[in-house]
Amino acid sequence: MSIFDLDIIKAELEGKENAKKLLLKAEEKKIINLNIWVDNKTLLVADAYVVYHNTSRGPAKGGIRIDKNVTLEETTDLAERMTLKTALTGIPFGGGKTGIRLDSLKLDSYMKKEIMKELVHIIRGDLASGYYIPAPDMGTGPKEMASIYGELHIPECVTGKPIGIGGLPGRREATGRSVSFSAAYGAKKLLKKDIKGLKVAVQGFGNVGSWTAYFLHEMGAKVVAVSDVNGGLYNAKGIDINKLMAYVDKNRFVKGFDGDSITNEELLEVEADILIPAACENVITSKNAAKVKARLLVEGANGPTSQEADEIFENRGVEVIPDFLANAGGVIASYIEWKSAKSGSLTSAQEVFEFIDRTIEKSFTKLLLLAKDRKLTNKEAGLVLAVKEVTSAMENRGWI
Repeated sequence: MSIFDLDIIKAELEGKENAKKLLLKAEEKKIINLNIWVDNKTLLVADAYVVYHNTSRGPAKGGIRIDKNVTLEETTDLAERMTLKTALTGIPFGGGKTGIRLDSLKLDSYMKKEIMKELVHIIRGDLASGYYIPAPDMGTGPKEMASIYGELHIPECVTGKPIGIGGLPGRREATGRSVSFSAAYGAKKLLKKDIKGLKVAVQGFGNVGSWTAYFLHEMGAKVVAVSDVNGGLYNAKGIDINKLMAYVDKNRFVKGFDGDSITNEELLEVEADILIPAACENVITSKNAAKVKARLLVEGANGPTSQEADEIFENRGVEVIPDFLANAGGVIASYIEWKSAKSGSLTSAQEVFEFIDRTIEKSFTKLLLLAKDRKLTNKEAGLVLAVKEVTSAMENRGWI
């Protein structure tokens, strides 16, 4: 189901049938058969999907995901969420996404480079014209973005590049920065508590989860549980995140670090003030939402909470900070990198973090005011604000 099928969005678009038609259907969906010879014996064949949902507010922006479970439906959903994310935070981009169905764990850096080169070959016009601006996502990183830049030599055609070739200091940490700031600001405004000393559980210790945990640890929060694809660990006294990050750099997974072993499912139910699902979609559903003990849930991943779970949380008084606000740090930083590439200006990591903090706080404040005024949940208020921005842009451009 499209996120634009939700009742709150339908109500907001009441009487605006043309807007509804455009938002319910992506502008363009490309289904691509990638065929790549990575050596004289190995042929990779993969389905790939490129989706541009809505570009009324600016060029399509969205990461390139390589994962064995990628589908067209998932790619479309992520493109829709990017439309909402950029609109809510005021970033002048639209929503896009690329998904490539391969097991990224079985690909080396050379294979990924060849995949990126073939992708550029197929959608070169969209990239060169600035219609689509990709970035890293699951299974890709700065090296893959460097491969895209190497094919086009247009600095602003891709973001998330290595710092040495036009990348942005602080871009790697940006999503974790916005998730951690959202958690701290949410604790202050929704729980009426300072983040210092609050217990936090983080599901997922990849790029987003690890930097989220790092920043929260720096703020004085007590991170009591973390996990990755191989399971997790729990320590009621708090986990030393700096030591854990060094351990993971060496050993790849959190398993074996100091703490009690727990599963990803058990992590969602630990005693904590704040729960941050930062791994993948649909991990909290009607089956386990009632078991969540945290009073504040911050969506670090895209779509980690089902609609049924949202309803359970609303009835229980659990506050939810939606993904299209909490994890918007990546696209906010991408905007700074894109703008810097065009102007030639230089920006420090601290300036990036400060801009992310200001942008999230401004959007969060608007969201809370609307939620209070109209008696909406945080997610509903965010959806209303984002849809208003996109609808206004479509009206101004004469689309509706």
